[in-house]
Amino acid sequence: MKAVIALSAAIAAGGLNQAAAAADGKTVYGQTCAACHASGLAGAPKVGDKAAWAPRTGAGKGALLGSVVKGKGAMPPKAGNASLTEEDIGAAIDYMLEQLR
Repeated sequence: MKAVIALSAAIAAGGLNQAAAAADGKTVYGQTCAACHASGLAGAPKVGDKAAWAPRTGAGKGALLGSVVKGKGAMPPKAGNASLTEEDIGAAIDYMLEQLR
C-alpha cells in the first residue's frame, strides 16, 4: 500500500506526467518508467534484472505493450502519463528490453 501511495504522490507531483519525446525509448524511460523500474517500486521489475523480466518477456512485446497501455497492478494505464502514444511506450519497452542483453 505504501508503494501505491508513493506512486500516487509521484504522479500528483508531476514526476510521471512530463511529455515524452516521440519514440525515444531512453527519454520515455527516463521521464516516466524509471520512477518505478529503476528502484523496483511497487514490485516493478528493475531494468536489467533478467530473472524478474523472464516471465514477462515470454509472451512477447505485444503483451508488454498491452499491460502498459491498460495498466497492471500498481501501474496505472500508460504508466500514469496519458500523453504517451503506443509508439512512445513501444520505444520505452524496446529500450528496457535492450538492457537485458
